[in-house]
Parts: sequence; structure tokens; C-alpha cells
Amino acid sequence: MAKRISKNVSKSDLRDSLRGAGKSARLSYFNISEEEIQEHPEEVVRELSHTVAGIPIAQISSNPDQPRKDFDQEALQELADSIKAYGLIQPVTVRRLSADSYQLISGERRWKASQLAGLTEIPAYVRIANDQEMMEMALVENIQREDLNPIEVAITYQRLIDEFDLRHEDLAQRVGKKRTTITNFLRLLELPIYIQEVVKEGKLSTGHAKALAGLDDFVMQKHFMERAIQEELSVRVLEKMVSDFKAPKAAKTKASALPEDYRRVEQAFQAFFGSKSGVKLKMKEAGKGQIVLSFNSVEELNNLLDRLED
Repeated sequence: MAKRISKNVSKSDLRDSLRGAGKSARLSYFNISEEEIQEHPEEVVRELSHTVAGIPIAQISSNPDQPRKDFDQEALQELADSIKAYGLIQPVTVRRLSADSYQLISGERRWKASQLAGLTEIPAYVRIANDQEMMEMALVENIQREDLNPIEVAITYQRLIDEFDLRHEDLAQRVGKKRTTITNFLRLLELPIYIQEVVKEGKLSTGHAKALAGLDDFVMQKHFMERAIQEELSVRVLEKMVSDFKAPKAAKTKASALPEDYRRVEQAFQAFFGSKSGVKLKMKEAGKGQIVLSFNSVEELNNLLDRLED
């Protein structure tokens, strides 16, 4: 049953009503009366800034001003499959239009994927009308709380960027952090949901998560995550393992940059000009390329010119 905040409750009662009894109640569905918003707007906004509500998907509509209209269906289905398996870690943000009507502010891709996954209810942060300045202040205050896990911090950063159209530099100023710190936290949200979950549970630290975020291979991310947990690896050891995994791949790519047929052509030019280091064949796409002749002295240049004249 929907939770309704009574008209004449105190601020402490308001907090209890919004938060509910215990952790699981944070995902319960609640309504907020207009009277309560009018009487305690700052308190309502402060509590809503970090309270997650389970909103029926059918009561949420998309934002007609959303600039993004086309979504990759294959990517949406992949996200839907992930949501089926692990749930939705990052809530959407909606604006309350009435007691049973909401409009998306951010998270339309997650909302669409949740529909594909068959969810009837979705976790959401609720905004009320004309709460811009109060909500921004409340979110910045939330980041200062010591009980937030790294994923919750990252989600809050992303909310500030999405809802208030901030650049990383602007956000860094507001929360008193370095821009690189903001960027590194936001990268955690690119990790697969199951890795985000173990970070939320405290099984992996922020440092471990950042090391895993440096990989673009989901299979290896899972492999290193499992090893880090099972073997209780330090952040430094995990970083070294990830770096070692990436290094051979980079070396192999560099070594095989020139196909063997073209390598023989390069060697033929080197033999003709009599200079192994001064002649390079560089290939581009669609068969295009360059023959680069380099020299270290006027004498070497003259030798190259003599060869061309011959």
C-alpha cells in the first residue's frame, strides 16, 4: 500500500515516514502530500535526495524534451538481460507531477531496459517542482556523508551532472574535489552491474574497482574480480596483474602493425637505398600509405639523392 505523509507531522516524523522502517523500506512506494511539500519543502527535498522509492513503471512517462530519441535495441536488450539477472543498481530520477504520475529527468535507457526486463516497479529518486537549488545543495551535502559506498558516491556525482547540466570541472568545484577524482568515480558506473554490487557490499575497494575499470574486456574483468576477492589481493597487486595483461596485447599490436607482405616491400626499399633505419613504409586504410626517407646529415641526404638518380 502506498505510504502517505500525514498533514500535521513533525520533521522527525517526516524523515521516518520517507525512510520507512529499516533498509528494505527505502525501496517501498510512497506518496507525498502537497501540504507536506508546502509546509516543509527543504526537509522533503533533503530526504528525497538520498531516498530511493520503488515507482510503478506504468506511472512514469518519458520527457518530451529528451534530446536523445534513438536507442540501440541490441544494447538495450543486453542491459535488460543484466537487469533480469542482477537488478537495477543505478536508480532513475523522476519529477513528481502528482500522487500517481511522474516524468523522467534522467535514466531513460535504464527505464526502457527495465520495461524489456519485465519489471513492474523501478527504483527512482523523486524530485518535486521548483527544487533546483535545494536539491543541488542536498546532493552536495550527501556526498560528504561518511557512510556512502563508492558506487553511491559515483551515482550522486552522475545525478549532479545529469540533473544540473554540470561539467566535470564545475562539479569538482562544488564538491571540493579534483576533476580527476570525479572522472575516476564516474568510471565505476561503466563497470558491469555484478562488479558494482560487490563494490557496494564492500568486498572490493574503490582502488580495486578503478583497476578493473581500466579493462575493456568484460570476461577478464570478471576473472580478475573473482581472483581479487578469493585471493584477497591488494590494490597494487591487482593493478600490476591488469597492467601485465594489457602490456603483451599492446606489444603484439605494435609488432604486427605492418603485414608480412608490406614488411618485405619495406626491406626491399631499405636494400635499395642502403639504409635500414632511414626508410620506413607506413600503411593506412584502404591501401593508402607513405614511404618515409629520413636522414641524419647532408651526406646521408646526398647518398639518397644519388640512389634516386641511379
